[in-house]
Amino acid sequence: QVQLVESGGGLVQAGGSLRLSCAASGNIFSIPVMGWYRQAPGNQREQVATMLSGGSANYADSVKARFTISRDNAKNTVYLQMNSLKPEDTAVYYCHANIILRGTWRRGDYWGQGTQVTVSS
Repeated sequence: QVQLVESGGGLVQAGGSLRLSCAASGNIFSIPVMGWYRQAPGNQREQVATMLSGGSANYADSVKARFTISRDNAKNTVYLQMNSLKPEDTAVYYCHANIILRGTWRRGDYWGQGTQVTVSS
């Protein structure tokens, strides 16, 4: 019923930038929360940044002042602008959305397939 499609990952040198995008589609009424998580090899998945539909954002301490999350509510899309990338930012980045379905009004968590971000030193 709902699909999250990510794009924008890749390989970049330390200090470089990447922009991730994630578009949600399907039987969507609203998306109260959208955001990004990441998981590096051997580590647990961690929250990177989240944004409410009203625009309030929350960031992990490790990415504050370097990453910026934004949303286009009309397009059900969330973005993550990543600047001043560091090797420790290397991970698979997952899009997350908390979605209310049209018709059933059920609310649930949905995940993208993940996109690899690799930062070389």
